[in-house]
Order: sequence, then structure tokens, then C-alpha cells
Amino acid sequence: MQKCNLAVDIGASSGRVIAGYLANGKLKLDEIHRFDNGMEMKNGHLCWDIDGLYQELVIGLRKSVQKNYQPTTIGIDTWAVDFVLLDKEKNRITDFVAYRDHRTDGVMDDILKILDRRKLYQQTGIQFQPFNTIYQLYAFKKENPELMEKAKHFLMIPDYLNYLLTGTLSNEYTNATSTQLLSANSKTWNQSIAEALDIPLELFLEPKMPMQTLGYLKPELQKDIGFDVKVVLPGTHDTASAVVAVPNDESIYISSGTWSLIGVEHDTPITSEQAMRYNFTNEGGVYENIRFLKNIMGMWMIQEVKKELKDQYSFQEFVDLAYQLKAFDSIVDVNDERFLSPKSMIHSIQTFCKETNQAIPHSPAELAVCIFNSLVKSYQQAVKEIEEMTGKEYASINIIGGGSKNQYMNEQLAKATGKAVYTGPTEATAIGNLIAQMHTTGEIDSRETSKLMINRSFEIQKYLIRGEKNEYQR
Repeated sequence: MQKCNLAVDIGASSGRVIAGYLANGKLKLDEIHRFDNGMEMKNGHLCWDIDGLYQELVIGLRKSVQKNYQPTTIGIDTWAVDFVLLDKEKNRITDFVAYRDHRTDGVMDDILKILDRRKLYQQTGIQFQPFNTIYQLYAFKKENPELMEKAKHFLMIPDYLNYLLTGTLSNEYTNATSTQLLSANSKTWNQSIAEALDIPLELFLEPKMPMQTLGYLKPELQKDIGFDVKVVLPGTHDTASAVVAVPNDESIYISSGTWSLIGVEHDTPITSEQAMRYNFTNEGGVYENIRFLKNIMGMWMIQEVKKELKDQYSFQEFVDLAYQLKAFDSIVDVNDERFLSPKSMIHSIQTFCKETNQAIPHSPAELAVCIFNSLVKSYQQAVKEIEEMTGKEYASINIIGGGSKNQYMNEQLAKATGKAVYTGPTEATAIGNLIAQMHTTGEIDSRETSKLMINRSFEIQKYLIRGEKNEYQR
């Protein structure tokens, strides 16, 4: 049997269990199990099916053995900000409400009447987004005061899945930073913020850093699947794991998926007035550094358009349509809140264009070009802001994740910024998850070793400034 590490990578629309192992100095990947994910209405709120996700995870464990693998470690990463509360018996007392639910509408404004905006940013370094955990918790407390009284434990999605696997409660650092409740410099929960909002500090555990062993499978789970495996903490925030897989530390990165996360790695938080005004965030990195980045709406917009058009077009077909359209110049502000969770993405895009006196997109090609060009415009602006705030000029941009396959956007970004644009690896999140596990087991001895391995293992493409694509292997 082939020994391997297992990365469980769960995103907003799908999840995968991927086996990874080293062979001749290269990292080999094998997708063991893939499953759908999505939000559903439950008790008046948009929720995630956390029990269903756990069952899919267990199916992935079983399949790994069926495919003749011998897992030695497993690590879980998911998106950030969402959470569940447990009572004193460690039973779940809340649903896993999704960040796109409307329960936080207006809550950020309410909290900023209690907390000073500038001080909150200086303390946490976290962007102001209406779905941040701090606003979700506050909304939950107002709506369910009796349940808040019973709550004794706070777990984010990967924390909860790890608890189901091991029986051990934990709050992992990279995900905890996204809550806007953690002090950026001390890496501990901020007592003054919690007290001001009457959120019990005892809900939270001291954050555990990535690349630690959490434990082993519960005895009943071992019996069920027929083997045991060590549970390791990667960067449980999927973007934290993805950034580990950026081939070049000296590039601006874009982790491109449902969201686009554009930024750089930095040793210390940047909490200047500029950074707050530009709404950049300082989230924890796997190597205990800072991911200084900006959230941009990302491929969510084209995903929703695809869904509204009854999946008549694949994502590649939208790219092909964009190439065929000779010109369409309308641009929307992709970070406008109307695009966060609209009833109709197409209508929201058309309304924005109408309000701003631009041509209204109607055809699938026009919608695709409008979205793609608008995203490129927002990336271009974010690049300028990053260079302004860091005082450093970057020669290249490296796009990782599934969105890196969008050749149209890659070429447009190279043209717009005048920088070389590299793309890949596409499976960055799973790769970063696996690398953290391999650090923990000693299979990888340093960050530098991991970068060399990434460049040996995966094809990196380069888009030149004039938009010409070359096959390129660093």
C-alpha cells in the first residue's frame, strides 16, 4: 500500500479528499473523493449541511483504503468566518449558518456605534466585511439570547469537523484571525472587544498554530473505518493553505476561486490609515506570518450567472464567449454589497450598469466580459494599493486555484498591470494543506524545501505583458 497524507479541502460549492505523497522529490496528487456543497434554507436562515460534509469526509477515508492507500495523516481546510456553538455537554446547539445569510444586515453599523472603527482595525487588523464572525455572533446573541446563555464552546467549521474526528476541541489560528476578535500582534482573543459586545471570552480556546498534531481518530470511528490516522492542523482557513503553495515568495498572489484573495505575505500586520481605508486584512499565515490581502468577490459572480442560465454554459465556454465578443466596456464594482447574495446576479449586474449609465449586458458573452473585465479592474487597483502600502514594487503576479484557468482574465491582467502573470498550481489549497502535514511529520524540513518541491512538481504558465502565453516551468 502507498503511504500518503490526506487533504480534506472543502469550499463553498464542493469538497475533495486528496491523497498526496512524495515520489522522486515531487509531490503527487490523487483525488480520492469529490462531493457537492452548498447552502440550504433551514429555520429561516441559509445554512451549511455540516453533518453531510462530515459523512462525505468519512466516505473519503474509506475510499482511500479501497484505492490501496495507507493514510498516515489527515488535515482539514475550509472557508472562514462561519461557526457553531456547543453547550457544556459539548452538544451542538446552533445550526451552521452561512456567511451569505442576511442575519448580519446592518449589524456592522450597530457594532461600530459601540466600538471605534479605527481602534478595532488597529487591534485586529481585519477588514470590515458584513459577514465577519464578530457580526454573526452579535446577531446570533440578539436573536437567541437563551441559547447564548447555554453556549460554552465556539468552533469554526474545520474546528468542528476535527472535533467529530478526534473528540478534541480546538480553535486553529489562521481561521481564528478571520473572526475580527483576535488581536493581530499578540495572536490571542481580544478581551476588550469581547467585553464591549458582551460576548463571553470563555467560549474561545487559546489558538493552536498550524503544523501541530491534534490527535487521533475516536475509537468508534477507528472501528467503523478499520484504521487509525493522525489528525494534523494545516492552515484550516483555505486561503492560508493556498498561499503556502504560491511558487514564488516575491510575487503578489491571487488565490482565485469563489472569492479572489489578492495580497502578499508580510512579517507583521499593516494597520495604517491607508490599509483601513482600502479595506485590506491581516490574516494569520501557516508560518505564523501575516497574509496581507484584500477580499474581492471573485468567481462567485460567474458561478451565479451560470446557475441562472440553467448551466447551459461551462466555465470554459464563458471564457470562449468572452474572446469572441469584440468589445463590451461596462464595468461594475465587484465589491458592491448587492453582489454578495442577490436573488438574481444577472439583474444586479444589469441594474448597476443602468444606474451608472453604462451599456447593459444581456447576452451570456456580454455578462461574462463584464464580470471578467470588472474583476481584472479590481485586481489592477488592488495591485497599486499593495505597492503603495508596502513601499515595494512587484514584478509579477501569481494566480493560484481554479480561477487561474481563466486564460482571458490572465491575459487581460498582464496587459492592465504591465506585469508578468504566472498561473498555477490550480490545486493550491490541497497542496498547501499537504505541505503543512509533511512539515509536521518531518517529510519536509523547511519552507525553502517546500517551494523547490512545488516548482518541481507542478507546471507553471507565464502570461507575458503583451498577452502572449508561454508554457513555463520554473
